[in-house]
Amino acid sequence: MADLERSRVLSLEATAARWVDLLVSLRPRQWIKNAVVFAPLVFGGLLTDWHALLRATVAMLAFCAAGSALYLFNDWHDAEADRQHPLKRYRPIAAGRIGASTVRLSIGILLVVAVVSSVLIGPKLLAVLGAYVMLIGLYTLVLKHLVLIDVLAIAGGFVLRAVAGAVAVQVPLSPWLYVCTVLLALFLGFAKRRHEMVLLEQQAANHRRNLDDYTVPLLDALLTVTAAATLMAYSLYTFSAPNLPDNHAMMMTIPFVIYGMFRYLYLVYRREQGGVPEQVLLTDLPLLTAIGLWGLTAIILLYGWKLL
Repeated sequence: MADLERSRVLSLEATAARWVDLLVSLRPRQWIKNAVVFAPLVFGGLLTDWHALLRATVAMLAFCAAGSALYLFNDWHDAEADRQHPLKRYRPIAAGRIGASTVRLSIGILLVVAVVSSVLIGPKLLAVLGAYVMLIGLYTLVLKHLVLIDVLAIAGGFVLRAVAGAVAVQVPLSPWLYVCTVLLALFLGFAKRRHEMVLLEQQAANHRRNLDDYTVPLLDALLTVTAAATLMAYSLYTFSAPNLPDNHAMMMTIPFVIYGMFRYLYLVYRREQGGVPEQVLLTDLPLLTAIGLWGLTAIILLYGWKLL
């Protein structure tokens, strides 16, 4: 009887461990990237519109589900390469703790959730979601191995998230928001590539072929260019975009952006923390504080009169 009870306990523990591994493989921390979906809602002046907020939330749900499905596909496709990485080899799929059948079933369920959520909003959102899935799928299969194109593809994914937000709440997307989104995504992407180069050193190409075409000095130069361009584009956006306050008060948010960029560069160069942007954004208190103050200041400037 004791052996039977022990067997049941072990079986429950094994089942719980598999669910935890599956949850980890969905990479819920990456869902923070889908907050870009809310940018058109906020800067389009619709944050207090509950109908628009609901539509944006459903759009974000669709991208979270699709993104997790794509992460599962990526981990399954790259399992052998991930086993050569000092950190990625501990991922559940690379470590062999999740089987192919579970991966396929999970991908199917997640894609159904993504499609149904998009259909609830409309065919335009479904089209944007389809473009996103195709782009990131191509990234996993081909584009991630092409120097520079790999980071541009990542930036394209962020742009499609912003487009999805605009489609969901039915507002035009400012060209400045396109530019700032692309530049910031490029900045984070090049920082990630630099971290991989430094971490893996001579073994970098064994993990990702195109890393053999990058060099640390090249990535340093690209980081410098994209950081400067991002700051300039955002600064111009704060007093050029037509949907912002006419008194140019949004310029008050520029110092927070400057500090945030400089803090991230500090973490990249002094702490070697550029490899997992979402983790840095969630765990570094000074950076998190700067982002929070930027968001609070922007909301007060854009909606202060509506919230009184």
